[in-house]
Amino acid sequence: MKKVLVICGPTASGKTDLAVKVAKKLNTEVISADSQLIYKGLDIGTAKPTKEEMQGVIHHMMDIVEPTQSFSVSDYEEKALPIVERLLKEEKTPIICGGTGFYINSLLYNLSYGNAAANEEVRKKYENILEEKGRDYLFDLLKEKDLETAQKLHPNDTKRVIRALEIFEVSGQKKSEIRDELKPRFDFVAVMINYPREELYERINKRVDIMIDNGLLEEVRGLLNCGISKNHQCMQAIGYKEVLESIENGYNLSTMCDIIRQNTRRYAKRQITFFKKLQNLHYLTPSDKNMDEVLKLLQ
Repeated sequence: MKKVLVICGPTASGKTDLAVKVAKKLNTEVISADSQLIYKGLDIGTAKPTKEEMQGVIHHMMDIVEPTQSFSVSDYEEKALPIVERLLKEEKTPIICGGTGFYINSLLYNLSYGNAAANEEVRKKYENILEEKGRDYLFDLLKEKDLETAQKLHPNDTKRVIRALEIFEVSGQKKSEIRDELKPRFDFVAVMINYPREELYERINKRVDIMIDNGLLEEVRGLLNCGISKNHQCMQAIGYKEVLESIENGYNLSTMCDIIRQNTRRYAKRQITFFKKLQNLHYLTPSDKNMDEVLKLLQ
């Protein structure tokens, strides 16, 4: 059975370029693990790879959701996991590439919430609450009962919110107090291109400049004209929310760009912290020979 390859790390670290090179060499496909690339019409602010950049390599989990829709980690797992399993059956190396850690973990591990027994009656109760009072009310319930778990979930991830509430009601134990043993579903290798911090920040700054030059403001205005508002999940992405705030508050272009750069750098730091804990992680120095190093790891 082939190994699964995970190419992870912070934004602007060259993940897509490396994934394409390896995929072409191995004649395989890429599964995007990015919580913003899933949305149709969000191209510039997400640095979505173009057809030219993909170089004929099949990329899954991009442009699959309308910007009006919400999308959770559970939804991602449901759609992406069968792709990984299919490629393995075809004796190909699945390449999971992205910077959304929860997406990647949902594929690598069977996060069982401590194997607490399911209770259909309790689950149905919370599903009814969701339908009657909405996801924000449901999420507030979880914050009251298990704040630590709530801080790790998104209100839109209602399946996992309900599961956490179910665990608490059935067992009396907080989900955050249950430590799942991280047993990988697959034999996998993970790599992260480890840029020096200042060099990474410079790459981020340049990326923001490119986004502005390519028409990020026009892209956001186009989404607004189509009825997308700041309340939609897709508009919480870095780049989009800052443009919206700029439009609302009258920031000048320079101030808006500075805020996007700063927020992106902060996000990159959080990504690095998250991925440092990933099992089987190998650091790559920025190099034209990264593909060769990855191929050796897969042997």
